[in-house]
Amino acid sequence: MWNERYREPGFAYGIEPNDFLAANAERHLPPGGEVLSLAEGEGRNAVFLARRGYRVTGVDGSVVGLEKARALAAKHGVEIATVVADLAEFDLGVGRWDGIVSIWCHLPSELRARLHRSVVAALQPGGVFLLEAYTPDQLAYKTGGPPTADLLMTLAAVREELEGLDFLVGEEKLREVHEGKYHEGTSAVLQVVARKPLG
Repeated sequence: MWNERYREPGFAYGIEPNDFLAANAERHLPPGGEVLSLAEGEGRNAVFLARRGYRVTGVDGSVVGLEKARALAAKHGVEIATVVADLAEFDLGVGRWDGIVSIWCHLPSELRARLHRSVVAALQPGGVFLLEAYTPDQLAYKTGGPPTADLLMTLAAVREELEGLDFLVGEEKLREVHEGKYHEGTSAVLQVVARKPLG
């Protein structure tokens, strides 16, 4: 499905970074750090981070999406590392990343919980996890995201899955999202910034 979507002309979600990431990356992610971007797709968020001096690895299941991501990076004169992988099997490592970014990375709840536990382990002390996702309320808006409740997220569930991180931002809200043709309009979202304690 994702290869088919990313084969369409242009960029499915545009070439500008996600608004929440753009507003919070430099405020919270350690400067110049190593950042992993989950479900990176066509590269707009990874390229944004690389242009700000982060060393970025984008992981995605779509070969087509990551080819476009590397091309977008080259167009902007930056490099990103890319890994084609299924997040059900991808090893995030332990104490590996200064930052991990999850923008619209919607997975079945059981897999998501496992991934989020891996995120906690994979962050270095002081490392930051930044997430934006759709909540179940999004089903009423139909302006983007998956049509299945199990793939959507609540703050309560994500707090539990990210046990061990300190939440700097944790909010469910309505906001306008304008990202290509697949994310367009009033949206019910979850926004999270959470840091791994230094101790």
